[in-house]
Amino acid sequence: MELDGHGSSGLDGTPAALTVAADSAGVLGAYLGYSFRDPALLREALTHRSFTNENPGSPDNERLALLGDAALALVVAERLLEDAPDEPVGVLTPRRAALVSGENLARWAAAIGLGAHLRLGRGEEQMGGRAKESVLATALEAVIGVIHREAGLDAARAAVARLAVW
Repeated sequence: MELDGHGSSGLDGTPAALTVAADSAGVLGAYLGYSFRDPALLREALTHRSFTNENPGSPDNERLALLGDAALALVVAERLLEDAPDEPVGVLTPRRAALVSGENLARWAAAIGLGAHLRLGRGEEQMGGRAKESVLATALEAVIGVIHREAGLDAARAAVARLAVW
């Protein structure tokens, strides 16, 4: 599945920063236990704003990250309440914050190799964007947003359960 119209490997003369691996849907889907339905939506989730700055007309992942962040927060809160029904909110809130922190999300993203699938602008690529905590965390939230948008909260729950170490 070609996700960006520029070719899948950068071997056609397109810089690697402008491409997304052709197998992004399959690779990420395997890690997350999900079959992505809309290649354009996944491409959006994998597109950093630095790419859109250099390629006007390409939507970035920030809107999907907003949705994914909300779904992730709900899924994590549900799980914490299920696992510790008698714990006070004062104990659960910091646990939830730790689980959905940028640092933790970036760790989950790195574990599934998400950075290799991102569309970054040249500058962000040169600055090591594929390994940056904020870039990885936002992209993971966006991917969760795609899953939620395509298949609902149960699918998002299942994907988060594959990522999280509860």
